[in-house]
Amino acid sequence: MSSGYERFESLAPGDGNPRWNQSFYYNFYDPVTKTAGLIRLGLMENLRETNTWFVFFQDGLPIYNRVNMNLPYTFDRPGNGIKVAGMYIHAVEPLKKTRILFSDVDFSVDLCWDERNPMVNPLTMDSGKDVFSSEMAHVHLEGTANVTGHIVHRGQRIEINGTGFRDIGVGPRNWDVLKNYRLAWPVFEDGTALAGVRAVSTSGDTSYMRMYHDGNKWLRVTQIEGKQTYAEDTFSIATAHWTWTDENGRSYEMTGKPLLRWFFSVDTFLVCEQIMEYRTTDGRVGYGLHENGYRLPWKGIEI
Repeated sequence: MSSGYERFESLAPGDGNPRWNQSFYYNFYDPVTKTAGLIRLGLMENLRETNTWFVFFQDGLPIYNRVNMNLPYTFDRPGNGIKVAGMYIHAVEPLKKTRILFSDVDFSVDLCWDERNPMVNPLTMDSGKDVFSSEMAHVHLEGTANVTGHIVHRGQRIEINGTGFRDIGVGPRNWDVLKNYRLAWPVFEDGTALAGVRAVSTSGDTSYMRMYHDGNKWLRVTQIEGKQTYAEDTFSIATAHWTWTDENGRSYEMTGKPLLRWFFSVDTFLVCEQIMEYRTTDGRVGYGLHENGYRLPWKGIEI
């Protein structure tokens, strides 16, 4: 049975909020080729602007970087195919399969994100307080994918067979309401996955988006804690340690080791993206995003 969320691959008209946003995020890591990609499309209806992230890595180092902010607005969306900043993004099968194409002189991409664990809305499962739902998104679909295809970098073709997360956000996107947040999105080799976010608002309230896929279905997470140590730059993370408990009372623990790092500026906010290798205490290995966001100026205060 359809969830009805497929409609969010197409245009979702705003409610008059000046920061109404529709965003699409795709990432992956392939541990064999040690290749990663971070791709984001954001469309601000009332600000009449489009922004994109398109950054690729190999062996922990960036090999292609195209970041565009304040591009002209478009009403196109992945549901009907969108061309922006050299990318073509098409939701071939909404929520289940997306193909991304890109071609430049020294770099080209042909990749597909195919559903691994279905996209669902963690805000309907457990969001803690309403900071996310009221200020950052009304809907935030998240799910994992098998990512396949190839990239060509300066004549070298690299076959990709990795995993990643993707998300779709619909609603206001007011970064300035957050003081900081941390996120862990590991995709484990056995088919399990965690989607965990903890955020602190400028008023000191804490909110969560959290769910765990146990290999059969997404489950509500009743408790989660993410601890981390900072690198010398005070923005990126040197080590990560997370614990969580699912709705069936099962508890888990994992550590994260960073494999790469990149910074994205969002005006008065800074986002630090890292891909990590995750290991659970019960022996599972996975890879995926570890993300931190900071309201500027950031003074390295631990949360």
